Amino acid sequence: MTTKQRGVLHSLWDFFCSLRLTMFLLISLAILSIIGTIIPQGAIPPEYLATISSSKQQIYRVLGFFDMYHSWWFILLLYSLTVNLIACSIKRLPHIWKIVSQPTLVMSSGLEQSLPNIASIKTNDKPEQLKEKLTAFLSSEFARPVVTEADGSWHLFAQKTPWCRLSVYVVHLSIIVIFIGAMIGSYFGYKGYVSILEGESISKVISRTEKEIDLGFSVRCEQFKVAFYDTGAPKEFKSILTILENGKPVPGYTNVRVIVNEPLTYKGITFYQSSYGNAGNYYFTVSGLDGKNAVPVTLDSNTTATLPDGSTMRVVEATDDISEFIPSLSGPAVQVEINSPQGGSEKVIVYANYPDMNVQYAKEHNVSHVLQYKGAQKRMYTGLQVAKDPGVWIVWLGCAMMVLGIYGAFLMSHRRIWVRIQGGAVTMGGNASKNQAAFERYFEVLANKLKKQLSGEEI
Repeated sequence: MTTKQRGVLHSLWDFFCSLRLTMFLLISLAILSIIGTIIPQGAIPPEYLATISSSKQQIYRVLGFFDMYHSWWFILLLYSLTVNLIACSIKRLPHIWKIVSQPTLVMSSGLEQSLPNIASIKTNDKPEQLKEKLTAFLSSEFARPVVTEADGSWHLFAQKTPWCRLSVYVVHLSIIVIFIGAMIGSYFGYKGYVSILEGESISKVISRTEKEIDLGFSVRCEQFKVAFYDTGAPKEFKSILTILENGKPVPGYTNVRVIVNEPLTYKGITFYQSSYGNAGNYYFTVSGLDGKNAVPVTLDSNTTATLPDGSTMRVVEATDDISEFIPSLSGPAVQVEINSPQGGSEKVIVYANYPDMNVQYAKEHNVSHVLQYKGAQKRMYTGLQVAKDPGVWIVWLGCAMMVLGIYGAFLMSHRRIWVRIQGGAVTMGGNASKNQAAFERYFEVLANKLKKQLSGEEI
């Protein structure tokens, strides 16, 4: 390998070991994640597309903003951060590993000068006696020391929590593990949605990318129930689901209640209660103001009807008893949205038990036709979010590793103490990998205890 080639490889290595690269990648991922939160991902709602121009839509599609977390450049950033973390770890780990696994056992004069905490004690005890006393003292007050004889002196070395120096690398590894779990979930998992009518079953779901996915089993909605507050807002809605294999209920997965925050999981696929609605029909008549020539109109929650004046009508919401909203009235009623040919929109309540009120509304608003509500055929459906993420346990493992790594990296310190016995003189020094101020106070207390013990005073 030529000198030029070595220089290029060295520059490339330094680039991937750079802290600046780490900060750039982290900031870029954070900004892009914000964009991915603002811009809908996967199957884009038509309502959102209507708010942006066609040229902006084209730019978003070219840049992959509608499926950002699967785009090549977002994955490239994740790979780059992974390589960066591995390179930084490889570069710095050998030095840290040597400190942890091969500590300096002898306090030389050079090491003594580098230590921030030093205490010297004079005593008349013999070196052998001092060695025994100091071994017992450090074992009871700090940690069991390693005793070494060098250059006619005794050296004692003790340390606490040396492995916490490796915690930062546990954090690095945890990030990589989380990335691996996320990639597995992204490539081999999916998120989708499905609607199931009461009494019916499904075996396929539609993913966010509008891809049909076969579950490998069936899910039947036995029943759907919804309870309301006095204000009419939904209090609780729940689905009673049964899992079917080869057309037969699976033991333990029959009539399972599914509500918000209590999903059903089977074979790694989780069903979350998301929405509900009425898939039945709503029945109306449209007539003149005199009530003659009434024409029946049938709607469901997803269709519209054209009225004689060219306006369109769709059902917004229905109730079996309007007294929940208007105490002075009773009976079924429905709220419809009427869109005029000129572009105006208005929501109107049509009553079943008060046909005169429907006529009065038409006269007051100069409408040539009258809507009468004839009731509804209810058939509820449950809307379920469906998710499969085979990498979720790997992500949780990475999160647990990150918590442990952060705890060790920020809340624990590698503390070391050296003692040199030279004749009747004892020199003790120490340092800590972090929180030097707290260790300085600890070292001072420890040194005073040792002085009192060697002088024969009571501690």
